Amino acid sequence: MERGTGAQGSAAEVFRVFLKLGLTSFGGPIAHLGYFRTECVERRRWLDDRAYSDLVALCQFLPGPASSQVGMALGLGRAGWPGLLAAWAGFTLPSAIALILFAYGMARYHELAQSGWVQGLKVAAVAIVAQAVWGMAKALCPDRPRAALAVLAALITLALPSAPGQMVAILVAGLSGWWWLGRAPASGGAAHAYPVSRRLGAAALLLFAAMLAGLPLAVLVTASPVVALLDGVYRAGALVFGGGHVVLPLLQATVVPPGFVGNAEFLAGYGAAQAVPGPLFTFAAYLGAVADGVLGGWAGGLVLLGAIFLPALLVLIGVLPFWEALRHRVGMRAAMAGVNAGVVGILLSALYDPVWVHAIHGKADFGLALAAFALLVYARMPPALVVFLSAAAGWVLA
Repeated sequence: MERGTGAQGSAAEVFRVFLKLGLTSFGGPIAHLGYFRTECVERRRWLDDRAYSDLVALCQFLPGPASSQVGMALGLGRAGWPGLLAAWAGFTLPSAIALILFAYGMARYHELAQSGWVQGLKVAAVAIVAQAVWGMAKALCPDRPRAALAVLAALITLALPSAPGQMVAILVAGLSGWWWLGRAPASGGAAHAYPVSRRLGAAALLLFAAMLAGLPLAVLVTASPVVALLDGVYRAGALVFGGGHVVLPLLQATVVPPGFVGNAEFLAGYGAAQAVPGPLFTFAAYLGAVADGVLGGWAGGLVLLGAIFLPALLVLIGVLPFWEALRHRVGMRAAMAGVNAGVVGILLSALYDPVWVHAIHGKADFGLALAAFALLVYARMPPALVVFLSAAAGWVLA
């Protein structure tokens, strides 16, 4: 079996790529996947479309922030373990630092979060996701059966707009692919390898489960507010599938009723989190920085940032070596062809809700989204420049 082109770059290269993404990736996890595809698949060819969509499908199944897990795996495949750390740091730290700073100047930043340029960023996300759907559909739905599975997945996720709904759509698409597509042909691209042994994967899964079970016991034994806060944030990262907005109720229940963070401060931080690039899970850095009498400041922000991302890292490392072995079997390739089509359908559904319905409020927004899409697809303009122009246009139109 031909090996992929992973682990041929440097951590510095990975950090540069993901730092740019961390500074410009607005629009939530679905938009992030579009940015990742543009940078790592189309522009730099670190892996092919099929390997990327397989990775996206896997991370949709895992608890935690799916886009961040995809980013960590991309860094791991490109430059090994230093690459994984570099990808996470580059993508995560810009928004985490911004939100920690916001904890020191909440009122003024909240006003900025409601400004016209933020609306322009939301409209840019519409174009980014549309570009991702356009490109992935051409590569992964080249025939009627797979196009039908994409439509079916879109309908399921529209009817069940939740993380479980996405999992149902992927499961249905995978089973349908296994039954309907028969013996799928071998992948057109090289298999992508990740430097993770099965022994290490099993150890990571064991540690993930041990912390999930052990932290609540530690809270009972120590009665420590710090341990209780870490337990709640770790569980939020461990039990949420797909990440994003679904994590907010768990975080609210962790920090507001015990009095770590006031409800008004919590909501203000949530508003700010919508105005910064990168993963929404960095909201935990804000909560750690603003927490009253527990951690607080930079140290608190960084501690909770690590606590919420740790389970996502452990479960990703735990599953990758087994996934890579299974996905190359004939039956699994057929199922994955269906899953890949299902991912396209999920992206199509997400293009409507939440991306479209939260960004397009009139003709001006639609016109801006159409122009941004044309700049991305036909003018081949860099996404960062399109994001900047969309933000400027949103500010002008406000």
